[in-house]
Amino acid sequence: MKKIIISVGLLAGLLRGGYAQSEKDTYEKRKLKIDEVNLVSSYYGQDGNNSAVTGGIGTEKLGDFANSIDLKLSFIDRKSRQHSIVADFNIDHYTSASSDNIDPLTVSSASRSDTHVYPSLSWSVKDDATHTTKGISYSYSTEYDYQSHGINLSFSKSSKDNNREFSLKAGAFFDTWTAILPSELRPSGYGSAAEGDRDPVAYKPRNSYNLALSLSQVVNKRLQVLFTVEPSFQQGLLSTPYHRVYFTNGSHTVEKLPGSRFKLPVGARISYFAGDRLILRGFYRFYNDDWGMRAHTVNVEASYKVTPFFSISPFYRFSNQTAVRYFKPYAQHQATETYYTSDYDISGFTSHFVGMGLRFAPPGGMFGIKHWNTIEVRYGHYMRSTGMVGNSITLAMKLK
Repeated sequence: MKKIIISVGLLAGLLRGGYAQSEKDTYEKRKLKIDEVNLVSSYYGQDGNNSAVTGGIGTEKLGDFANSIDLKLSFIDRKSRQHSIVADFNIDHYTSASSDNIDPLTVSSASRSDTHVYPSLSWSVKDDATHTTKGISYSYSTEYDYQSHGINLSFSKSSKDNNREFSLKAGAFFDTWTAILPSELRPSGYGSAAEGDRDPVAYKPRNSYNLALSLSQVVNKRLQVLFTVEPSFQQGLLSTPYHRVYFTNGSHTVEKLPGSRFKLPVGARISYFAGDRLILRGFYRFYNDDWGMRAHTVNVEASYKVTPFFSISPFYRFSNQTAVRYFKPYAQHQATETYYTSDYDISGFTSHFVGMGLRFAPPGGMFGIKHWNTIEVRYGHYMRSTGMVGNSITLAMKLK
């Protein structure tokens, strides 16, 4: 906690400098300034008994501690266009009891615990004269078994009265995965990818291409709606080599899935401003892919302002999905099948996620720090019909 307070103090000092620009000097107004800083810390823990590492049975216990900071900068060029630059840095550290079973006889496997680092940098230009915004972003991600590079392009155009907006986003991610195999299924001389193991391992590519189209409309002063279509295509290594699959004849092997997948989610979001204190939000999404999965998701949230500087936001999400055609539980696959998995994440199940958010935004800033304007705490409890349960808590702070 001391580290957090020190960080906030330093950032507040930077913000004071960023806001201390002369209003008399036109050139100074165009200079780069700090608009916003967001700090987020969260913890997620889960447990269940359907680990894909051990063929659909065994512990799914996992703990993940995540931290992120994003810095939003802006400046206005000589054509009165607003440029926004966002630098985002994220780092997660997790422990996984199920992943430790890749090498069940060792004290420590490559994936028992690991740190996931994923920074990104984005730049957008908003032109009020043409009612358009254009942007580009780059992201990088690394973990013990993969590295990823991503690039995204975006474009949006709003109506003259800004009540309607169409946006388009296109992205591509180029991943390289380390093909880690269960210890008993490794060929002679094949490595474990653990630190200190110099035996070679195979590396496999996975590429993802995403498109997102959305149309938003302000219906009236109380009602806003948004429609989205987000097709995506993946190609390469889509199975996880250290997931075991057990056959009816007692033998076992590694998971095998097709080398491509097309996904098509469509959704609608609605926001209703029911007076000065209450905002109601709802979201529905239908998901379909060429592996045979169908899913429906409904999310509702109510944000109620108890006082001018304190609000509560209870939320609930329901989801139901069918299994991909390649899924079967432990020891129910036939050895003659072409593709097979016992990963319960792509099985058929119903899930519920319920929780509450608390948001504080005092007029004088948090703890008297003027630019530290909000702090939010969110807790959620997750329940899956397969028996998995999870809990998450998030602390978010904004300096502006």
